[in-house]
Amino acid sequence: MTSSIDSPTEKTATRKIKLGAFLIPTGHHVGAWRHPDVPADSGLNFSHYKQLAQTAERALFDAVFVADNVAVTLGKGADKVARADYFEPLTLMAALSAVTEHIGLVCTQTTSFNEPYHIARKFASLDYLSGGRAGWNLVTSDAAAEATNFGRAEHFAHAERYERAEEFFEVVSGLWDSWDDDAFVRNKASGQYYDPQKLHVLNHTGKHFSVSGPLNVARPVQGRPVTVQAGSSEAGRALAARTADVVFTAHPALAPAQDFYRDIKNRAAQFGRDPDSVKIMPGIYVVVGKTAEDARQKFEQLQQLIEPEAGLALLGRMIGNFDLSGYPLDEPLPQLPLTETGQRSRQALLTSLAKDGNLTLRQLYTRIAGGRGHNVVIGTAETVADVMQEWFEQGAADGFNVLSPMLPSGLTDFADLVVPELQKRGLFRTEYEGSTLRDNLGLNRPESRYR
Repeated sequence: MTSSIDSPTEKTATRKIKLGAFLIPTGHHVGAWRHPDVPADSGLNFSHYKQLAQTAERALFDAVFVADNVAVTLGKGADKVARADYFEPLTLMAALSAVTEHIGLVCTQTTSFNEPYHIARKFASLDYLSGGRAGWNLVTSDAAAEATNFGRAEHFAHAERYERAEEFFEVVSGLWDSWDDDAFVRNKASGQYYDPQKLHVLNHTGKHFSVSGPLNVARPVQGRPVTVQAGSSEAGRALAARTADVVFTAHPALAPAQDFYRDIKNRAAQFGRDPDSVKIMPGIYVVVGKTAEDARQKFEQLQQLIEPEAGLALLGRMIGNFDLSGYPLDEPLPQLPLTETGQRSRQALLTSLAKDGNLTLRQLYTRIAGGRGHNVVIGTAETVADVMQEWFEQGAADGFNVLSPMLPSGLTDFADLVVPELQKRGLFRTEYEGSTLRDNLGLNRPESRYR
């Protein structure tokens, strides 16, 4: 363990790790749905999600996070992957807002197949329903199959996806500023409902969108709901540094995570932003047990549940929407073209992983079956906390997006074993700092552009 972990710097001593619980219904391991302790119908089981959100809140997580696709992945092996039936995430978050009090509610909504007015209105509404706990994971869609559900023969090209996303964010953030914070006077005696001097009409006309506004929701509780971004390609980094409050990212080792952390913070500064206002939260896939052997057994039990067709389908989807079913499993990863529809950063990561480890297709999908390219930690609470502390104190993370191998037990294990260890080390809160997601993340409430 490094000396800085033994003797935290003064800056580190005042910081606390931020935690998100990334909820894939049955868990992140591709075979988790087959485990006897996992409800197979998790995707459409609200009681299951309610339990997960309340477990994360009991453990003082900053937020729960739900990803999304607006298509069903088809093809060989897709029928063996539990990803075809799950709630629309904004609807789910609205329901969870009624059964939680403190935890942030973050979900994915794509800029590729939505309209800015819809997104601005829905997240402003969720912010009010939750008392200021809404967060938008802004993505450009990386599933090729989505395009044909929205009147397109093919997906947007990679560059156009991000160009569109930049303008999309500008429109949404402008709509959130449609009203000053005190615009709605609702004066029954005078008969005046709002002050027209405090109304701002956006009148946006751009390359991709034409939106007049104003929004028919008051300015959100948080000023703007927290914006999360997860792209790590060149275009994704630029978008994140300019727009994101939180950045989700995937790195299997410390050094590349440190490089990414420095890069995003430097880019944020170049946009005139305070680097501390962008929280970097890499994913961490945690299999934790009361003993190292207990954790290893949990890991191996899940590995035994991998169906080859499911593993290959997962790999093909994650490496850029390629059909790998025609390639021999015990041969190296074939050379693939640069993806236009998928995540280029994840394609580069997985290609590098295969090359550096001289892995066959079978070995590669087995390697990523749970962690999917994220940092994988298997062991006791002390082992997990050691890794998290090192990344936190060595400039690789402001917090972590926790990937549980299976649910609900994986999240319960983390809450009961790892969180107390982090608290014992003074690295994690013992109570929530405020009432909104921005409060708990240590982010300022943004001023309106019209102030």
